[in-house]
Formats: sequence, C-alpha cells, structure tokens
Amino acid sequence: MRRLLQCFGAMLCLALGQAHPAAAADAWPAKPIRIVVVFPPGGSSDIVARVLAEAMTPKLGQRVVVDNRPGAGGTLAALHVAQQPADGYTLMLSNTAPIVTSPPLYAKPGYDPQSSFTHIAYIGATYMVVVTNTSVPATDLRSLMAWMKSQPAPVTYGTSGAGSVGHVVGSMFTQQTGIPLNHAPYRGSQPMQADLLGGSILLSFDTLPENVENIRAGRLRAHAITAPQRSASVPEVPTVAEAGLPDLLAQNWLGLSGPAGLPAPVVARLHAEVVAAAVRTPAVQERLATVGIVPGEMTQPEFERFVAGQIDTVGGMVKAMGIRND
Repeated sequence: MRRLLQCFGAMLCLALGQAHPAAAADAWPAKPIRIVVVFPPGGSSDIVARVLAEAMTPKLGQRVVVDNRPGAGGTLAALHVAQQPADGYTLMLSNTAPIVTSPPLYAKPGYDPQSSFTHIAYIGATYMVVVTNTSVPATDLRSLMAWMKSQPAPVTYGTSGAGSVGHVVGSMFTQQTGIPLNHAPYRGSQPMQADLLGGSILLSFDTLPENVENIRAGRLRAHAITAPQRSASVPEVPTVAEAGLPDLLAQNWLGLSGPAGLPAPVVARLHAEVVAAAVRTPAVQERLATVGIVPGEMTQPEFERFVAGQIDTVGGMVKAMGIRND
C-alpha cells in the first residue's frame, strides 16, 4: 500500500508540474505588456508599435505600452529584451537593424539574432527613400549622382544610426555607383531630419514613413524609393529601377519578437492578435499605408524562417561588404 501511495503521489506531482505552465499561459496576460522599440519616438518602428499597442490593448484586456530604448543600432534594446523572462510581458518591435544588419557590425552584441528570440509575428515592411535638402540642384536620381560627382569632397549622407538599413543602402549605393560618400549616423531619424531640413547635411537614405510628410509638403525632395513598385503614399516618387539603379532594392521589415522560450500558447495568442490588428483590420492597414508601411501576413513558422533567411542573405551581405560600426 505504501508503494502504491508513493507511486500515486509521484504521478500527481508530475501531472501538476505539467499542468502548471499551461495554467500560467491560460492566465496570460495578467498585467500590462511592454513593447520595446529599438529607435527613438517618431520612426517607422515607433509608429507601428504605437498603432499595434492601441489596437491590441482592448483585445488582450491589458494595457500594451511602448518603451523606446535607442542606441547602438538597436542592439542595446535587443539585448535588453533577450535578457528578460520568457513570460510574454516584454516584447520587441523587431526589425532589420537589431536582427540583421547591426549584429555583424559589433564584435560582441551579446545576443544571437535567431536563437536568443522567439520571432512571433511578421507585421510588414517599409522601404528606403533617397532624399535631399531642396537646395541641392537635382530633380532626379541621375542628376543627383552628377551633382555628387561634381563636389570637391564626398557628400555626407545622414541615417538614423550605424547599422541601420539606411547605412547599408548608403554603402550599397557607393558600391554600385563608385561614388564615395561620407556617413553621418544619428540617434534616430528625427535629429537627422532636423539637420537635413536645416541644411547641415544635404542627403539622406532613410525609411519612407519618417519622410512622407516633408516630401508631400515640399520641404524635402525625394529622388527614388528602394522598392519594386511605387508607394501609394508618394506615388510621384519613382522606384530605384525607374531611376536607373535597379539593384538598390532594400526594405526594413517589421515584426514582433520576444525572448527565447516563450510558452507556445502565448506565442499563438500574440500571433493571432497581431495578425488581426495589423494585417486584417482595414482601418489599421490604412493608417500604416498612409505613411508608407506595407502590411503583410505570415504564419509564425514562416516568420521564423523569413528571419533566418534575412540573417543569412542580408546579414551575409553586410559582412561581405565590410561595413563597420562608425
């Protein structure tokens, strides 16, 4: 009888141990959820995170808050998220910079862009725009390149930071055209745009959402977008292929990620809510499209494979091009 009771007790403990994670997952979320943004307020990641937080809060029954933690090409925020408990309460608005382009630039970023995270849901993508101060005497990409070549010293271009997609596109531009440029990394798009509008720098490779308003208002001049098709937000701006540089294609994808080891039920719930909020809600789609963000849908395993492919191809390209942290 004693042996029987011992066996029963062991089986009961095992059953309770197995049920505990499921019970915890069923209770999720029991407190506010934080989405960490790796860049300052005002950029495309910040725009998406705030739209997402607003849409998901009523669905989850808990506040979803945005926490901006810029620095080191997004690697500081990514490391912070990777080190948090895998409980679904700290997430990251992941994008190309901290996952794909920045890690090769740093000797020890402190995390692995694939194994340190659970990549939960793809949200969409935005493209880069070649934009100048209106004082630059060029009206299209070809005349802009001619102007660059005529300058006595390499033209300085601004980006949202070292390791940003703009940094990569600037390096690609030099590689494809043979025109040397001087990179000026900023801590986010807004301070860079202030200098661009003020004339301290005259050229930028930046994500489209941050520039739509200034382009429409005529405060900045757009010469091309790094997309295969024109954008509905600025349909007058040609693609790089139309402008004469068909290989200057680049995107900044956006998604939701969390620390490695997130419980499967939490991942499934978050994926479903992101898809419902960002991809299948017309009002949200319209808000994102207005600023040049193209929503898209993938299953969670598809998103994991997409991220792995981006790390391999685009990250490999960054390594091969010899781009370094400035």
